[in-house]
Amino acid sequence: MPETATFRTTTDAGPQRTTFWSQLGQAFAMFRNPKSVAGLIILGVFVLVAIFAPLLAPYGPTQKDRSALRQPPSLEHWLGTTHMGEDVLSQIIFGTQGVVVVGFLSAIIATVIAITIGVISGYVRGWRSESLSALTNVFLVIPGIPLIIIVASQFENPPLIVIAAVLGLTGWAWGARVLRAQTMSLRNRDFIQAARANGEPLRRIITVEMLPNLMALIASSFVGTVTAAILGLTTLAFIGVIPVSNLNWGTILFWAQQNGAFPRLWWWYVPAGLCIAIIGVALSLINFGIDEHVNPRLRSAGERARAMKKKGLDVNDPVTAVRSIPTPTPTSSTTNTPTTDIRNSKKR
Repeated sequence: MPETATFRTTTDAGPQRTTFWSQLGQAFAMFRNPKSVAGLIILGVFVLVAIFAPLLAPYGPTQKDRSALRQPPSLEHWLGTTHMGEDVLSQIIFGTQGVVVVGFLSAIIATVIAITIGVISGYVRGWRSESLSALTNVFLVIPGIPLIIIVASQFENPPLIVIAAVLGLTGWAWGARVLRAQTMSLRNRDFIQAARANGEPLRRIITVEMLPNLMALIASSFVGTVTAAILGLTTLAFIGVIPVSNLNWGTILFWAQQNGAFPRLWWWYVPAGLCIAIIGVALSLINFGIDEHVNPRLRSAGERARAMKKKGLDVNDPVTAVRSIPTPTPTSSTTNTPTTDIRNSKKR
């Protein structure tokens, strides 16, 4: 018979007091997962690099050193130089600004539109819901990259705000579809029906009753939009749609490809590619942590694994169940406090 581990925990008979800080902690509980924490730390490093780029970069992004053309990494140039003697590390640092600005700005625009259209179309009924749903379907089939190419061709030097706006306007439809489906399942819940029966206005029902229950999906949609925007920006820069004056990691790859850096001058293109991959991993870790928080099956599996590690059990052992059995609060006649029991029964 396989081993069975049983954990006994005490329960408090008194009601839990709800405070502002407890509600705030519950709202951000999705980010307390170790995966989310790791992703947020990596993402925070990139944000700090973007903010303090002028202080961190050893040279200007276009400053040239004629005595060090196409030089490999050295003490003077940690990531080498380009064909014109420009410091690659400085370009990576300054290029982080464009990536962070476009990624977050486009995600904010797309998330606001997705919340507005998705939640309203999921809550209301009739022709209004169908009209908003049809609008979402139209934006689902609009190709984003060709539209950005057309918009960028109208500007001699399109600013990052315009690029972020176009990426945001073409990237909200998927999030709106998910929010609409979840809102349709929430509108028939008892607490929504009670708020409607009390005569609560629509804006309060949506902002106070529904949005807190949709925070995990909104956060996941935001992270996914940031990822798509960063990949879209670097792709457009690499194919030459965005002017090279808008420095980012994609333009570094563009100049490396145009000047024959592949594959010999590895220090020119590998750092930019690694930065794209690392920020993608960070955003994926945040998304994994949110998924584990939203999905009860994934959350219970993670909690069970952590409980087993605390008790010195191997997660890979053939354990059939780890159950949390509440023990009644001890009365005055009981002198012994509940303890954690681990029961192992083996086949004879």
